[in-house]
Amino acid sequence: MSETNGDDVNTGGTRKTTGRTGRGSAKPSSKSADKAGGPKKKKAAPRKKAAAQTAAGAEAATTVQADAPAPRATRSRRKAAPPKPSPTSAATLKAGDETVLSADVLVIGGGLVGGTLACGLAQHGVTVLIAEREDPAGWMNNGYDGRASAVAQGGQKVLEALGLWRHMAEACQPIHDIRIADSDAPLHMHYHRHEAGDEPMGYMAENLVTRRAIQARLAGLEHATLLAPVTVTEVTRDARGVDARLADGRRLRSRLVVAADGRLSPTRAGAGIGTTGWDYDQAAIVLTVEHSVPHNGIAIEHFLPGGPFATLPLTDNRSSIVWSERRDWVPALMALPEDRFKAEFMARFGDHFGEVRFVGPRFSYPLSLQFADRYTDQRLALVGDAAHGMHPVAGQGMNYGLRDVAVLVEELVKAHRLGLDVGAPAALSRYERLRRVDNLLMLAATDGIVRLFSNDIGPLRLARTAGLAAVDRMGPLKRFFMRHAMGTTGIIGGVPRLMQGRTL
Repeated sequence: MSETNGDDVNTGGTRKTTGRTGRGSAKPSSKSADKAGGPKKKKAAPRKKAAAQTAAGAEAATTVQADAPAPRATRSRRKAAPPKPSPTSAATLKAGDETVLSADVLVIGGGLVGGTLACGLAQHGVTVLIAEREDPAGWMNNGYDGRASAVAQGGQKVLEALGLWRHMAEACQPIHDIRIADSDAPLHMHYHRHEAGDEPMGYMAENLVTRRAIQARLAGLEHATLLAPVTVTEVTRDARGVDARLADGRRLRSRLVVAADGRLSPTRAGAGIGTTGWDYDQAAIVLTVEHSVPHNGIAIEHFLPGGPFATLPLTDNRSSIVWSERRDWVPALMALPEDRFKAEFMARFGDHFGEVRFVGPRFSYPLSLQFADRYTDQRLALVGDAAHGMHPVAGQGMNYGLRDVAVLVEELVKAHRLGLDVGAPAALSRYERLRRVDNLLMLAATDGIVRLFSNDIGPLRLARTAGLAAVDRMGPLKRFFMRHAMGTTGIIGGVPRLMQGRTL
């Protein structure tokens, strides 16, 4: 089930045909990236090696300036250890003419995943600074990006446990059925919620709704401080802590920095963490439609030669459309006048929803796969699309970001309650181990689906149609796939407590 999710999803997507850059603007640096194989390797620019450790074992600090031509590791002058944060919120200090804000964790990027992470940490007493490049006021309208996210049952439990769901529940559409069809084949696969329980299989949440919920929740958390719009120009990480600088002259100190600034993450690149991945020869056209015939909470995934065409139910008899098409066709489709675009759209959408009306603008986003070489570094963790970016075909982008949140919040809260350093390797190692494996498996699965279905080879088309029909008839296997997609089973390391709706 396709989706396009999140403020954290920075794929260089376009509004109409104008490119967008990644969210956030932090440019930290750290050790050089590990070398990993893969068809396409994206690495940070070459840098000089950091100064060697001293005999006492002190680690070199790493710093990057915003206007540097390429990330470089440099040794900073010795500084006093970052002050301990206030027990209730970010501490504000004066260092000469500078204002210094201090907290346990600095989150760079306040989008869907970064904002949810900040809510989870602050709710459990961990002080958080959120540095967001964009003005939140600009997010609060459907003209921002027009996207919606599928939130599986496990993801919904995370949002509920962190106090977000009450701010968004009424505006989210339950998903009762999922239907998957291959081209014009008469056979299809049908998932019905009653085959795996009585609860909805998930929900469709417009990103606008989720962003509003995050802002409402943050406003009620005394341990969270949102700084927006701000530009992070420098981040230094060493054995003693994190020291960041904003363009307005303020400094931020923390024990850990979390990169939640999207696929083009400057934080990840500045840390010298490379990525493995590739572009698909596809782009997604995203739009919202109203229709006269009710959708009854049914999500439809229709595989076509150019790519999957997904119809995802929203409230008020609307549907979110994720139309994946050959990349070189998309600019021409986006440029069509309304009547001709509608004709192309209806040829794929069909007439089963009656009269159709477009609501709001249409957007396009290039599609790709991306996987960070590692998820943690010295006092650094990557979450959401900064760590992994997948094709929207399975509708799991937001859900796997919420899995990152569930595991990282649990690990950091555990360390915080024991009085341990939340930025120490001991607090991050389990997160790295569990999330990399789980995300890699989903990336491989979505990539396989895209390659299998995005073609029109006759024998292969017949085989996959028969396969869909066979799975539809095999009850136990079908229920396993359903529960895995719902986030209630099959997670590496077990289902996190927050995904079970349990408190920490």
